[in-house]
Amino acid sequence: MSQTSTAKIHAVSEEDLALDTRNGQRRKTLFTALGSVVALAAVGYSLYYGLYASHFVSTDNAYAAVEIAQVTPAVGGTVREVKVSDTQAVKAGDVLIVIDDTDARLALAQAEAEYGRAVRKVRGYQATDSGLSAQIAARAADEQRAAAQLASAESDFERAGIDLQRREALAGSGSVSGEELSRARNSFDAAQAALAAAKAGAAQARANRAAAVGSREANSVLIDDSTLDTNPEVALARARRDQALVDLQRTVVRAPVDGVVARRAVQVGQRVQAGASLLSVVPVERMHVDANYKEVQLQDVRVGQKVELRADIYGDKVTYHGTVAGFSGGTGAAFAAIPAQNASGNWIKVVQRLPVRIQLDPTDLAAHPLQVGLSMHATIDTRSSTN
Repeated sequence: MSQTSTAKIHAVSEEDLALDTRNGQRRKTLFTALGSVVALAAVGYSLYYGLYASHFVSTDNAYAAVEIAQVTPAVGGTVREVKVSDTQAVKAGDVLIVIDDTDARLALAQAEAEYGRAVRKVRGYQATDSGLSAQIAARAADEQRAAAQLASAESDFERAGIDLQRREALAGSGSVSGEELSRARNSFDAAQAALAAAKAGAAQARANRAAAVGSREANSVLIDDSTLDTNPEVALARARRDQALVDLQRTVVRAPVDGVVARRAVQVGQRVQAGASLLSVVPVERMHVDANYKEVQLQDVRVGQKVELRADIYGDKVTYHGTVAGFSGGTGAAFAAIPAQNASGNWIKVVQRLPVRIQLDPTDLAAHPLQVGLSMHATIDTRSSTN
């Protein structure tokens, strides 16, 4: 090989070596820069998470909910009118259903008649009380008269006895004739009989007065410590009349709250029983969110903290604001129809979720209404102040 060829080979090798060296330095610089960027990103994320992101807990396991009002009749009967349909908005007090009121009107008429009869009966008790009071006064006068007659009979009997003794004492000397002695004995016997009759009359007068007093006491038991309005019989009849009036008013079923009609299950002509579920009213203006957070997320969550929420129905363009209202008394598994058998031998630990109630801002809710069961995404700011 010539010297020229050898020199060219050495020159090419030195150029390749220089190029490899430059490439290696470039790769090293790039890897160093990449490592620096990764390190800075890690430090930045750590700072971001530690100073900001760690104070927010989020979940998409959240759903709109509300306390639904079940509409049930307080009285049974045949449905005469149904004035609403599903999805219809109603206000509290609006008529929803009308039940035939024929039976209720008849019951009210009967109760009013019973009330009137009770009033008249008590007035009769009061009039009887006055009559019995007068009767007691009359019996007391009879008793006094009988007592006077008894005293007179006793005096006559005593006088007849003295006269008889005198004449019997003189009969032996012949100063008194037999006829006069017989008259004295007859007078004594008559006085004795009159005394017995007077005693019987006095006893009867006392018994009559006692009977009158007893009758008045028995009548007084029915009206004592009460007026016509407060008498128990009148009060009972009035309560039955008022109950019949309430039952008549309850044949018109009204909306208990503002909301939207849902799950209507009643038709005209249907025979319904008291307490049967006819339809529901969803108070959409009182909607809240039940967010099911993992138990490991709730360490710093407190009642009153601020919450931002998004609804899948509106997407990211609408943000709701709310506050943590409270925590459920148990996890979803605890209230499941078939609770987990954690005491069994094949137990596997599963992170539980606890429902957290979030109260929504009424302004946001009025601007963008929600329906029960809609999916939500909730983020709690644990830095915010609590109540």
